[in-house]
Amino acid sequence: MTASPAAAVPRLDPRHYEPARVPYEVRRHAGTPDTLAVGRPGKVGLLELAFERVGGRTELTGHYQKSPLQIMRPLYFDPARPDLAVTFLMSTGGGILQADRLRTDLHCGADTAVHLTTQAATKVYRMEHDYATQLVNLTAGPRAYVEYLPEPVIPFVDSRLYQRTVLTVDPDATVLAGETVLAGRLARGERNAYRVFASDLEVRRPGGELVALDTVRLEPSPGGGGGGGGGGGRGAGVTGPAVLAGHDVMSSLYVLSPLAPAARIADVLHEAVAGCGQEYGELLYGVSVLPQDSGAWLRLLGSDTRACAAALRAAWDAVRRLLIGVPAPELRKT
Repeated sequence: MTASPAAAVPRLDPRHYEPARVPYEVRRHAGTPDTLAVGRPGKVGLLELAFERVGGRTELTGHYQKSPLQIMRPLYFDPARPDLAVTFLMSTGGGILQADRLRTDLHCGADTAVHLTTQAATKVYRMEHDYATQLVNLTAGPRAYVEYLPEPVIPFVDSRLYQRTVLTVDPDATVLAGETVLAGRLARGERNAYRVFASDLEVRRPGGELVALDTVRLEPSPGGGGGGGGGGGRGAGVTGPAVLAGHDVMSSLYVLSPLAPAARIADVLHEAVAGCGQEYGELLYGVSVLPQDSGAWLRLLGSDTRACAAALRAAWDAVRRLLIGVPAPELRKT
């Protein structure tokens, strides 16, 4: 099912911000919080952005936000692409809490050039009741060039999150979309102590045709309840093939574009990450073309956050040079 327009139902109607389907691994934690419940002020975050080509550059022409989601105004600091609107997605809440329901709708019209990223990593805090959801619907019109590269998701001990990302991409558009999840608060020795991290990423055409679906289900601690003392002693969590195979970082990059053959995009991704191996340590990774030769995608595992970030940037830079002939800009977020 394609993402419905933002105005199809009232914004504060649960049908708008609640996922149509929540995976069982997450849904089984449903409950009534003893703090703020779903729908209370601050628990439903909404962000709607519309970009259009105006004159010689991309402009933000539509904007609605409801705390905790918000943005800064678009910036234009890519020296090689001064028409590209760089937009930082922000949260006033500092992270995702139990019973939060977040939805972001991003519409990038024909011939737009947009880079979307988060200001900082998304922290998913400990949850004793219920779960949290995060929906992202991104639409790219004809000949649009869109980069959606958020900072990593960090699931804290006992957290439960379901995130669904739907990319509706015109056959003539280019979209680069990234996703990174850490095993936990690594600096505190917290690894795989979250309850469940579930993610669905869908690629669709404007008519609703499903091109690709990537499903991730990480459930290192399926047993036990969500009570207050259950998670404190599980800082080490568990390891194994089903929870990042003992690694601390999993990153993915999806490249959908008609600007180069899918096989060539896959080769460039592979070469870019292969060149990082010696400098940044061991990385496990795989590259494949996407269905219908619509593009290619990369997934990598690593045990060093800097190594994975460097590899992902190298892949982004290499694909950018291939598709639009310019390097990736420096993004200063601190």
